[in-house]
Amino acid sequence: MVVFVLFPIVNTIYLSFVQNDGSFGLANYQKVISSSDFINYGRAITAGPPYGAFIHNMIWIMLHLPMSVIFGLLLAVLLRDVKGGTIIKSIVFLAMIIPMVVGGVLLRFVYNGDAGVVNEFLRLIGLGEMARDWLAYANTCLLGLIMGTVWIWTGFSMIVYSAGLQGIPVDLYEAAEIDGASRWRTFWRITVPQLRSATIVVVTMTLLWVLKVFDLVFIEFGGPGGSASVMAFQMYLDAFYAFNFGTASVWATLLTVMTFGIAAYMVKRMSEA
Repeated sequence: MVVFVLFPIVNTIYLSFVQNDGSFGLANYQKVISSSDFINYGRAITAGPPYGAFIHNMIWIMLHLPMSVIFGLLLAVLLRDVKGGTIIKSIVFLAMIIPMVVGGVLLRFVYNGDAGVVNEFLRLIGLGEMARDWLAYANTCLLGLIMGTVWIWTGFSMIVYSAGLQGIPVDLYEAAEIDGASRWRTFWRITVPQLRSATIVVVTMTLLWVLKVFDLVFIEFGGPGGSASVMAFQMYLDAFYAFNFGTASVWATLLTVMTFGIAAYMVKRMSEA
């Protein structure tokens, strides 16, 4: 822990205050936070990406988190008593086993303008005019990658919820059935509250994973004009392209603070649950 966790964290925080000329101060933080790479202040929402790495991370969280949680919960509930449900769950979970770099390459084929599955589906339902190479355009690259991570991560939330469903007493459902409660009411009054701990786990792990997402963005090298760049990718660019380890350490420190903050809050909620 000391060698591989504590020392690198402390050293990274120290480097974030050291400028290229060796001076010590907050100049690196000012440079990163005031740059368009962090927040593109002059870019309106209607103008489309890039909005800056921090905003892209927030958009990723706002879209990815609810979709992966909802899809995972629905799949877990729907496949609970289905014959062959275990096989279907295994197929869905395969996306988690695929390395993220391979997943990024697969997304290129999925969104391909000529033979991609997405575009073929659009043509099938009569929306062929919308077909395009989704990852090649600034306005659609970020959304395409986010939807790709939803596909990859839904298997995780499904498995956690499936485990949580096994811990719900059958007596609760039997009592609800005797009282004449509908399936919808049973779902909201029994299933969802009983899965509170599982939801906290899913939300915590999803938030931490999305904050650190890098592989898929790296495959597209930040998207056209940096339209899909995120904080982890900007850290990589500053460190290994610009060789500015001070500003790269700022990105790493900001990610660390955000990650620890979210983790501490969620662990507290988990202990209360």
